Amino acid sequence: MIKNIIFDWSGVINDSVEANHIVANKILEEFGVNEISLEEYKNNWEQPFMLFYNKYLPNLTLEEEKEAYGRLIKDRPQCQPFHGIIKLLKEFKEKGIKMVILSSDFPETLLPQISSFGLDGIFIDIVTDVHDKLEGIKKLIEKNSFAPDETIFIGDSNHEIEVGKIVGVKTGAVTWGYCTKEKLASLDPDFLINDLDELRNIILTK
Repeated sequence: MIKNIIFDWSGVINDSVEANHIVANKILEEFGVNEISLEEYKNNWEQPFMLFYNKYLPNLTLEEEKEAYGRLIKDRPQCQPFHGIIKLLKEFKEKGIKMVILSSDFPETLLPQISSFGLDGIFIDIVTDVHDKLEGIKKLIEKNSFAPDETIFIGDSNHEIEVGKIVGVKTGAVTWGYCTKEKLASLDPDFLINDLDELRNIILTK
């Protein structure tokens, strides 16, 4: 039975793929690389996110990327939650499921979104600005006394699947985010999730 959910934020709850594709292109252009299509962006997206950027800019540092991203994200289009996800999160909360966020997003971006989406009080813990999520998930599990066999990490990239497997929690990959369904399937998550009905069924019946 799943009692605890560790959620990634962007691409899972926050519909930011197209907006962040714009920001990524601005970063690439700033360092002399031509724009890439949304299809190429999704095909090549990886986390930790420097794996993606270093494909195009091998010498780009994490510090340079974060400075550019923090500056350029201010002008990106406004993001909204994926349709139906807010209602589902509130249902999980009502059923006593404990939920936390583990995200690479900056706190000054993510925390206001939680409020604007109407999600204040839904998550018992929120960890932001994490590049490599392995240590972050270990700390979340320990801090919140999550039993791994009762916990699932829901993400939309290779990274959530990989670190979830390392720490022994269940892994769920949603196909509406940053990575293609084919790429996610190749990583063999416990659950490949195509829509919110499937997510609800997994959480409430598995």
